[in-house]
Amino acid sequence: MPELNELQQELRRLAAERDVVILAHNYQRPEVQDAADYRGDSLELSRIAQKDAHSVILFCGVHFMAETASILSPRKTVLMPDKRAGCPMANMITVDDLRVWKEKYPDAAVVCYVNSSAAVKAESDICCTSRNAVQVVDSLPGDTVIFVPDRNLGDFVGRSTKKRVIAWDGYCATHDRITAADVRRAKEQHPEALVMVHPECRPEVVDLADEVLSTAGMLRLAGTSKAREFIVGTERGILYQLTNKNPDKRFYLANDVKQYCPNMKKTTLPKLVWALERLQPRITVSEDIRVRAAEALQKMLAVSRRVPG
Repeated sequence: MPELNELQQELRRLAAERDVVILAHNYQRPEVQDAADYRGDSLELSRIAQKDAHSVILFCGVHFMAETASILSPRKTVLMPDKRAGCPMANMITVDDLRVWKEKYPDAAVVCYVNSSAAVKAESDICCTSRNAVQVVDSLPGDTVIFVPDRNLGDFVGRSTKKRVIAWDGYCATHDRITAADVRRAKEQHPEALVMVHPECRPEVVDLADEVLSTAGMLRLAGTSKAREFIVGTERGILYQLTNKNPDKRFYLANDVKQYCPNMKKTTLPKLVWALERLQPRITVSEDIRVRAAEALQKMLAVSRRVPG
C-alpha cells in the first residue's frame, strides 16, 4: 500500500491532468477531506457543483450527492469513488410511495430533502437541505406540505413553521441512534459545554440542544461562539474540521460509539486515485428524471440565495 503522502501527490497530479475538482462532505475521513478542493454540507456542495468550471467532478460522499452534482452539471463527468456508498434514508421512499401520498394529499406541495434519489426529487415540487428546510417550506403557497423522507427533520420543520407538515416515516440511522439519555450523560460529564445537534436527530434530542444546525452551521457557530466546549450531535467526521479550525476549543460526541456512518467512510484515498486513473465509476441520471429533478433543486437554490447563510 503506497504511503499517504504518495497517494495525495498522485491524486493531485491526476486531478490537474484530467481537469478534476474534488468535493468532500464534512463527514468524510480526515485524509479525504484534506485531499478535497472543497469541503461542505449538501447545500454548499450543490452550489459548488453548479458553478465550478472543471469538466470532471469527483464527489466524496454518498450516492444521492453525486446524483445531485450530475443533475446540476449534465455536461460534466461526475465520478464517485465507491458506488456502494449509499444512503439508507434515501432508500426508505420510492416514487410509487410518493405518488400514493400525492393522491392522498392533492393540495399539498411536496418538499423533498436532498437526501433522496434523483427519481424522488423529480416527483417533488422543491428540494431542501437541513440548513434551509424551514425557509423552503415557508416560501411555498398553501398551508400544508408533504415532507419526505426524514421524519425527524420534518418534525423540526413542523415546529418552526405555521404550516402543517406531513412527514414521511424515514430517518437517518446515524442520527436516530442518538438518544436523549446520551445527551444528558454527555452534559453531566461536560456541564459547561454548549449542545449543538443536527435536525435529523430525534425530537427529544433536539429539545435538549442549545442549537440545532446543519454541519456548516456547526462549523460557523464553533468559530464565533464564546463557548469553549461543545457537545456534538451529528456524524463524527465533523470533528476533524471542528478541531482543526478551533484548536483552543474542545468537542465531544454525544455518544462516541453511535455517531458513525459506514457509508460515508467507504471512500478512501486509494479509491480516489483508482477513480481518477480510470475516470470511473460514473454517475449519470436519465434526462427525463434529470430535467424535473433539476427544477426542484433550482427552486431550492433560488430560495437559498434569498436567505443569507
